[in-house]
Amino acid sequence: MTWTAPEVTPADEPLLGAERPMLEAWLDRHRATFLANCAGLSGEQLATASTPPSNLSLLGLIRHLTDVERVWFRRRLAGEDVQARYGVPGDWGGAFEHLDPTRAEAEHAGLLAAMAESRAAVAARDLDDTFVHERVGEISVRWLYIHLIEEYAQHNGHADLIRERVDGRTND
Repeated sequence: MTWTAPEVTPADEPLLGAERPMLEAWLDRHRATFLANCAGLSGEQLATASTPPSNLSLLGLIRHLTDVERVWFRRRLAGEDVQARYGVPGDWGGAFEHLDPTRAEAEHAGLLAAMAESRAAVAARDLDDTFVHERVGEISVRWLYIHLIEEYAQHNGHADLIRERVDGRTND
């Protein structure tokens, strides 16, 4: 049996409420929206490049977002000794190279694990807590949430177009 990415239904985001739960919900909604764009696709389909010569693919985005989660939440915020798995900060292109469709299930699971680890790394932090980014200096947890929402939103636009190219499905 061929593995396919599981179905995901993004939750509605809150329209009212405190800032922290709203930021968390918006980030989780964008995470789920990305995963919904992958749902039902095989490893081969996830590895399909959007439009050659571009090597942008959903599997590459899975790998890239795994790195983003690990680097921003665990390395930069929590100070853990973890590295990007596929690319390097400042040159994320490695996530889109040498894709192996037979590893899609493991890499999808890796992204889910990275999301859970990110939630754990930030859980005890206040929005006004800060950490130091090696190139730009002090950053707040609030900024980190906004940045990751932006990151996912940008890649959800890519994912929408790639998904439509792969099998015609759109997320209307």
